[in-house]
Amino acid sequence: MMITIKNYPHHFNYPVHWGDMDAAQHVNNLVYLRWAESARLDFFELMFEQKYDFSNGIGPILAWQDCKYIFPITHPDHIVVGVRLLEVLEDRFTLEAGIFSQRHDRIAAISKQTIMAYDYGTLKKAPLPEAWTAAMNNNS
Repeated sequence: MMITIKNYPHHFNYPVHWGDMDAAQHVNNLVYLRWAESARLDFFELMFEQKYDFSNGIGPILAWQDCKYIFPITHPDHIVVGVRLLEVLEDRFTLEAGIFSQRHDRIAAISKQTIMAYDYGTLKKAPLPEAWTAAMNNNS
């Protein structure tokens, strides 16, 4: 199955900066994870209709991530990060971010992230808030 941006219901656009490239003359691998992070936070704001200050109360926290690098991106380019929900469990959910080069019209990387609810006041894992689960069930 060919993966396209159509496989992802949520899209976020970011520019590729010249400084994103490294000595290998392509975007550094860490930048792909930053794009996935930016898209994840944009997804949270879209899905849960709020911003998080990550200093108190229950908010999302990254528990695990991976990234499969498929195609090297270079400057100049713009990327589109598509985000989709893969799984919702009692205490976590998993997102997938497809990172696409607009210049080359192709996928460049796929990142998966497991997100947990975290109580930033007590510094402990928390159950997923019902509002999150309802929002994900209604908008996935």
